[in-house]
Amino acid sequence: MGAPRTTDPRPPFAGLNGHTPEELFGSLPTPCYILDEAALRRNGELLADVAKRTGCKILLAQKAFSNYELYPVLAPYLAGTEASGLYEARLGAEEMPGGEVHVFCGAYRDEEFAELLRYADHIVFNSPRQLERFGPAAKQAGKSVGLRVNPERSTQEGHAIYDPCAPGSRMGTTRAQWDEKMTPELLSLLDGLHFHTLCEQDSDALEVTLDAAAERFGDVLPRMKWLNMGGGHHITKPGYDVVRLERCIRRAQQAWDIQVYLEPGEACALNAGYLAARVLDVFRNGEIRLAILDASAACHMPDVLEMPYRPPLYGAEDRDELPSHGAGTPDNPPHVFRLGGPTCLAGDVIGDYAFPAPLREGELLLFGDMAIYTTCKNNTFNGMPLPSIYVLREDGRLDCLRRFGYEDFRGRLGGK
Repeated sequence: MGAPRTTDPRPPFAGLNGHTPEELFGSLPTPCYILDEAALRRNGELLADVAKRTGCKILLAQKAFSNYELYPVLAPYLAGTEASGLYEARLGAEEMPGGEVHVFCGAYRDEEFAELLRYADHIVFNSPRQLERFGPAAKQAGKSVGLRVNPERSTQEGHAIYDPCAPGSRMGTTRAQWDEKMTPELLSLLDGLHFHTLCEQDSDALEVTLDAAAERFGDVLPRMKWLNMGGGHHITKPGYDVVRLERCIRRAQQAWDIQVYLEPGEACALNAGYLAARVLDVFRNGEIRLAILDASAACHMPDVLEMPYRPPLYGAEDRDELPSHGAGTPDNPPHVFRLGGPTCLAGDVIGDYAFPAPLREGELLLFGDMAIYTTCKNNTFNGMPLPSIYVLREDGRLDCLRRFGYEDFRGRLGGK
């Protein structure tokens, strides 16, 4: 019996269980992140169901979520971690003990590679030259060796910065590069192939990628032990086509007799965190009503500017997604505010949101889906303080994982 088309129709604020943000988080200093333990576990359960039904192995991509004190919540449901370099590899090995550690890096450093071999189980190279330089040492150390390939079939629109299949991409080995550089000696080092082409996409995009991989590397895959299909699979998003995903996994298994790996980051922690902020100032510039928050898009939610991405906001609607008549009625129009941070960057804007009532100074706002690409990616531009990190436990308790202060800002800039 196949998996349902819809996995778990939980909105970003389901973890509040009917309470308002002020009721749950009003006593916390802002800005702050709140990680939702129950939501993390639910994501883990959904991923484990896919692994159980198909026999694939699913890894946590730490580049999206690396709050290691919550790894014990996810560990029972995953095969291990994926890392982008030495530090993440060490973190995965130390904080999810017993799990596999897979590493991919665009290029490895001579002075780090020996230490990396202490932590990694799978090491994936980006080019035949990197395979030539480091592959023999990895093989001699008993590691499973892979090469990232580029299927050259883009499935993304509007996210060019995250498109590994864009023309001129530095990510992965194309078939032309393979034919030019690969030798029998290098091929003998390989245990598997890796591709990563997706970004917050459904399994129809994976199916397109798999077709391209079969077209370009179908003669090589039967010689491999495993195929890693990378990340970007939005498996835990409501409405994700799990049936098609599992069909893709089984297709690869049956065609090439290989172990399939997936390494999602977002799917592990999707809708499993919040960012609480308060309104510092409200004013108008012409027709635009503005609100300055104590949270910054540039510093505390950088994907808002890089993707670009508009996070969900409790009790409000994204103005760009509203119908032409807005969220209200002719007699009661929505109150639209442009939300921005306190930094000097003119573009430090989170977006335009429609509210049922005008915003006031001191009001608490709660952004959703803030567990991913936030705590692991934020910064202290302008001397902005890093938000504290809290955990909403499954029993309703709030625990503080980490508070930050001046020394955290100062310490990364010098050693005195």
